[in-house]
Amino acid sequence: MPELRFTEQSERDDLGAFVARAVRLDGQTVVRLRTRDGGRIDSWVATPFDVLATRTVHGTVDPADVTVSGNELLAALAIARGDRVDPGPVLDIQWRSALPPQAHWQVVESLPAKVVTDLADRGLELARQNSGPHGTPPASLLDQTVLTVSGDGLEVKIPLRCLFAMSGMGFLGNGPDDEHVRVTATDAWLRIDARFGAVVRRRHALLPLLV
Repeated sequence: MPELRFTEQSERDDLGAFVARAVRLDGQTVVRLRTRDGGRIDSWVATPFDVLATRTVHGTVDPADVTVSGNELLAALAIARGDRVDPGPVLDIQWRSALPPQAHWQVVESLPAKVVTDLADRGLELARQNSGPHGTPPASLLDQTVLTVSGDGLEVKIPLRCLFAMSGMGFLGNGPDDEHVRVTATDAWLRIDARFGAVVRRRHALLPLLV
């Protein structure tokens, strides 16, 4: 049986807020929990925008890498009163996304959060005007590059879908005027860190395997 252990009530509340946002975006979402060095837990979800979202809190999880139901985890975090939480049954087979490496990230740029929020708001308005019959924005819109940043020898294109994921997960807005978000990258991955979490996406599509 998996078990979460937290050092502070606030850490459990932070994870609960992250999971609640993920469940709101996708009621069937699963959450991958991984122990990191230094007594921290990385939580991961796959958003409907084909972008991963992550948040780190202080604590440990046993086993050190486990996937559970978002709904089950959210209920457990709301009900449990001690520092130990049963996150629910193991659903490792339901996690289908590759995770990025933990090392070799280069800092590309630091952007005012307000600029990113304004771009996301404009994108959401454009999506409302161009949504399909089921309210889903077309992939051509989601894949549009809304920002290109460069630094440390890298040029990184940020698609609109990354900003949609940040907005949907509550990572943007309601911060101080001088708040910034940080763009980092590897050769293969893009990451945007904000105050309440980060979104991560491959920078290039994977080539299909030749049969």
